[in-house]
Amino acid sequence: MADLAIHDWPLPYVDALAERPREAVTLVVIHCTELPDLATAREYGERILYAESGTGNAGHFYIDRDGRVHEFVPVTRVAHHTRGYNPQSVGIELVNRGRFPHWLDSRHQAMTEPYGAEQIAALRALLARLRADLPNLVEIAGHEDLDTAEVEASDDPAKRVLRKRDPGALFPWPEALAGSGLRRRERDAD
Repeated sequence: MADLAIHDWPLPYVDALAERPREAVTLVVIHCTELPDLATAREYGERILYAESGTGNAGHFYIDRDGRVHEFVPVTRVAHHTRGYNPQSVGIELVNRGRFPHWLDSRHQAMTEPYGAEQIAALRALLARLRADLPNLVEIAGHEDLDTAEVEASDDPAKRVLRKRDPGALFPWPEALAGSGLRRRERDAD
């Protein structure tokens, strides 16, 4: 745990995000960026999507394919990463192509990029650090477990696809959770 290097890379609007005490965090949400690389994920994170607050969508931590961990938002700030769960959760984004660039195309819903050993080792170390730093952290979920909404497919309006599928079927839950002390949250009902 002591050897985990976290590179501080705050988003430009981080001070505009709501503050919260560490005790408010009870849940970690695992995401994949569904983008080709960390640089593109950073560009998306910096986009202002909420004019009233001057903020956008981003996770707290990003783990690159080589295992490097970057903190975009401190855990004492509420990041916009999972509808309905932001006030009590920390978002961890794993760099992975996911369905990029055909996110909502019904013919391209399979996620085919596996998660590498270095990335999963860094995730495990980060989870251990978060468990030590956040006294009420007890649960973990995938983004797909919490956001189960279906939307119109981009290729055929008569078809519906899941809005979020990350981290996807290739995410190694047993390996990632081994020894974490976190309870996997069940998929939310529709």
